[in-house]
Amino acid sequence: MKNKDDIFKRVISHAKEYGFIFQSSEIYDGLSAVYDYAQYGSELKNNIRNYWWKAMVQMNENIVGIDAAIFMHPTTWKASGHVDAFNDPLIDNKDSKKRYRADVLIEDYAEKLNQKAEKEIAKASKRFGDSFDREQFVSTHPRVIKYLAEKEDILKRMALALDNEDLADVQALSEELGIVCPVSGSKNWTDVKQFNLMFGTKLGASADSAMDLYLRPETAQGIFVNFANVQKTGRMKIPFGIAQTGKAFRNEIVARQFIFRMREFEQMEMQFFVRPGEEIEWYEHWKEKRLNWHLSLGLGKEKYRFHDHEKLAHYANAAADIEFDFPFGFKELEGIHSRTDFDLKAHEEFSGKKLQYFDHEVNKSYVPYVVETSIGLDRMFLAVFSTALQDEKLEDGSERVVLKLPAVLAPIKASVLPLVKKDGLPEIAREILDSLKYDFNVNYDEKDAIGRRYRRQDAVGTPFCITVDHETKENDTVTIRHRDSMEQKRVKISELRSLISEEVSVGNWLKKV
Repeated sequence: MKNKDDIFKRVISHAKEYGFIFQSSEIYDGLSAVYDYAQYGSELKNNIRNYWWKAMVQMNENIVGIDAAIFMHPTTWKASGHVDAFNDPLIDNKDSKKRYRADVLIEDYAEKLNQKAEKEIAKASKRFGDSFDREQFVSTHPRVIKYLAEKEDILKRMALALDNEDLADVQALSEELGIVCPVSGSKNWTDVKQFNLMFGTKLGASADSAMDLYLRPETAQGIFVNFANVQKTGRMKIPFGIAQTGKAFRNEIVARQFIFRMREFEQMEMQFFVRPGEEIEWYEHWKEKRLNWHLSLGLGKEKYRFHDHEKLAHYANAAADIEFDFPFGFKELEGIHSRTDFDLKAHEEFSGKKLQYFDHEVNKSYVPYVVETSIGLDRMFLAVFSTALQDEKLEDGSERVVLKLPAVLAPIKASVLPLVKKDGLPEIAREILDSLKYDFNVNYDEKDAIGRRYRRQDAVGTPFCITVDHETKENDTVTIRHRDSMEQKRVKISELRSLISEEVSVGNWLKKV
C-alpha cells in the first residue's frame, strides 16, 4: 500500500511525463509555485471550465457571465478590504529555515485529532456491521468525544484569535499544542507576523507618473463593480447571478503542493444577488447545488465533505467549504459564502455611485445581499487528475496505468488507430478522423504495436480507441475499445459519432446535477 507522499509524487510525475503540467520557465530552473498547462493539461482545464460555465450560465436563465479585466482601479481594493485586511499569519522555523502559515499548522494538528476519531469510528463500524449507529457511537464513545471536543476547542480559539488579530495568542496556542516543523521536527519558531498577500505593480509611461496598481487577488470584485451595468443592460430581476472565470494572484506564504497552492491561479466564481433576509435560504440552496455538481463527475461521494467556517471573513454571515480528499488529505476545493451587502455598500461609499436595486414586488430600493460560490480551477484539475490516476492489475497478471477521467472532461475523446501502416488502412483511419473532428477532439496514432498504443491512450485518459483493420475494408466496421472496461466490440463507422456523443456529451452529464 503506497503512502500519501508516494501517491502524490506519482501524480506529479505522470502529469509531467504525459504532457499535462510543466514547471514554468523550466529551462531557466523554473519559477517557484508557477506552472504551465501542457497540451493535454490545457484541454482538461478548458473542459473543466466549460463544464462549470454551462452548469452555471447555460443551465440557469437568471445567471449571466462576464469577463472583467485583471487590472482595476486601486480604490477597488481599498473598498473591498484587501489593502488593510488581506493578511495571513506567518511563522518561520529557525532550524529548517522553512516558512509556514501558523493557522494551517494548527488546522493540520486539529485534523489529526479528527482522523483519530475517524479511526475509532471505522473500527466500530467494522465490528458491528449493518447494526452500527454512527451518530450514537460518536455521541457516547469517550475517546471519540474527547478527540472531537479538543479539535473544536482548538479551532474556536484560533478563529477568535485571528478575528481579534491577536497573533500572540496564535503563537501561544501553537506552543501549547507542541507543534513541530514538518521538516526539522523542532519547535524553534519565530514570532507570528502578519503577511500581506497582494501583488503590487505600476501602470504608466514613466516611473514618475505611474499609478500604483494591484494584480487582483480574487475575481469577485470585477463582478461587484459591474453589478449595475449588468443589471440594467440585462434587465435582470432579483434573484440573479453573475459568473466569471479568470486569473488571480496571491503572494502565498507557503506555495507548495504542486498546483494546489500557487501564486498565479484561476478561479470560477458566481455572485448571486438576493433580497435581504433571504440570503441564508439561498446559501443552503447553493451548498447543495454545488455539491451535486461535483458528485455528477463520479469521483466518489466519500471524497467530499462540508466544513463550516469557525472564523468568518469580515464580510460574511455564513460560510462553508466543500473539502476534497486530495492525495495529501482533505483540503478546501470550493467555498460558499453569504457575503451580506458588504461589497456593494463598500463600493457605494468609496465610489459615490448608487449600487441599489429597485424591487417592484416590494416597491422599494435596497442594496442586495450576495451569496458566493467560488472554486479554484487548478484545485479542481488536481482533484480530477489525482483521483483518475490508477494502477490496475489485469487478469493475465500484467499491469496498466490508466487515467480514468470523466469522459466529459477527457482532453482527447477518441484516438483513431490503423492496425498497420499499409494496405490503405491509414487512409481510412484519416477519413474517420476527419469526419469526427468537427464534433470531438480526436487524434491519430500509428506508432508501435496496437497494445502499446492502447496503453498510451489509457495513460492520457482517452475514453475510446477506434481500430481500423482489414475487415474495415470489407464491411465498414471498426473495433471500438472502451478505456475503463477495455471491452472491444465491432461497430459501423456510421455509428461512431452517436456512440461517442452519448458518453461525452456535457448535456448528458449535467442531467445528473
